[in-house]
Amino acid sequence: MMALAIHWNVDPVIFHIGSFGLRWYSLGFLLAFLVSYVILFRIFRHEKVDTKYLDSLVVYIFLAVLIGARLGHCLFYEPDYFCTSEHWLEIFLPINLRTGEFTGYQGLASHGAALGILIALWLFYRRYGISPLWVVDRMVIVVALAGCFIRLGNLFNSEIYGVETTLPWGVIFDRNGETVPKHPTQIYEALSYLLIFVVCILVYVRKDGKLHAGRLFGWWLVALFGVRFIIEFIKEEQVAFERGMVLDMGQWLSIPFIVAGFVMVALSHRGI
Repeated sequence: MMALAIHWNVDPVIFHIGSFGLRWYSLGFLLAFLVSYVILFRIFRHEKVDTKYLDSLVVYIFLAVLIGARLGHCLFYEPDYFCTSEHWLEIFLPINLRTGEFTGYQGLASHGAALGILIALWLFYRRYGISPLWVVDRMVIVVALAGCFIRLGNLFNSEIYGVETTLPWGVIFDRNGETVPKHPTQIYEALSYLLIFVVCILVYVRKDGKLHAGRLFGWWLVALFGVRFIIEFIKEEQVAFERGMVLDMGQWLSIPFIVAGFVMVALSHRGI
């Protein structure tokens, strides 16, 4: 007898206006940036930093997330498709050049977004001279919350879920033709990122913004990518080449961030 399970068959599109459809995933992205802006605005005001820098920072981060996440997926997960003379333009264009089908930039990778953000912060520092460690120690607070919104978007898309489970909260993703319960790893990650956000904001409030340079950032890297590394063990393979791998691509990409986090914490204790 099949274990109790939750059937999930939610339409990923909230509503249509003509050929345009607003997806829950897109709404999650927008909410992530809106809520993050409000929180960072209050942090900048609290620490008496001119909020004009925040407006520029948001533009840098917005572009970094979109470009980095897209390049991350194309280069890390499907290089055999996108790194060809036939398809390389599809990295930048939301259509399949062979069929003319609208794809809407399907495929974004959080590790690519993370690298994009770090590059954007370096460019931001080069232009405005604001300490990248000061910025990143505050940025990670909202990035964790944004990650929660994005994973909920993945849930509404019925994508990036786990392997079969007999646990009572297993989910049958009907829209994908699934017939057995799977781990709702989108929810596991969303709740983990929400917890990381709560801990980060509590640390910030408790210390009244007087943070040791790089320390919160370091522990955030360890926590967030550590969670990602662990949950990957119960996820289905995202791409064909991951079959048979001891660690999947998401785990291999998480390891350098975890190591960098421990290094950052150690340097923080030495007074960088």
